[in-house]
Amino acid sequence: MARPQTITDQRLLVATGDVIGRHGPGFTLAHVAAEAGVSVGTVAQRFGSKSGLLRALTAHFTGEVAVTMRAAAESAKSAVDGLRAAAVVTHVGLGDAKTAANHLGQLGVDLVDPVLRELLGEHYAAMESELRRAFRAAAAELPRAPSASRAAQVLLAVVNGVSMDWSIRPKGRLEDRLAADVDAVLDGWRG
Repeated sequence: MARPQTITDQRLLVATGDVIGRHGPGFTLAHVAAEAGVSVGTVAQRFGSKSGLLRALTAHFTGEVAVTMRAAAESAKSAVDGLRAAAVVTHVGLGDAKTAANHLGQLGVDLVDPVLRELLGEHYAAMESELRRAFRAAAAELPRAPSASRAAQVLLAVVNGVSMDWSIRPKGRLEDRLAADVDAVLDGWRG
């Protein structure tokens, strides 16, 4: 009879995200194992390789991002505030500028791998879908906005661009910068 797993994939994936934040793309399975308090063999057995671990991590965060964005939108006072919250929450977990730069460094490496690039496409599609949903709820208050599809693309481009720019040239908190830039777009759409 097999022993029950006491170390969850979730624990290993959270450890991976933390390790990437500290080490960037140079992280190793040993870093992840140490962070999770397990052996390297446990990580390797579960995910096979660093590439397998990164694929699982991307899929995991794709599942979480829609839930996080929807919760942020639904807890806001108004539909426009909900759209803003859904956009802003996408990157606030990046932490400080060094951590954000390490995550973005890993993103650059991920883009070279065709499988990871496809998974990232699914991740961004999930984010865009949630932004479309939140936009539709707020559309009546944004008469100068483009279509829901275009609005979601614009907001996704804004938050992705802000996260990159802020990690290179940090000033203030990332959350504040995201909010200010999203507000600039939404203010223009209000008319």
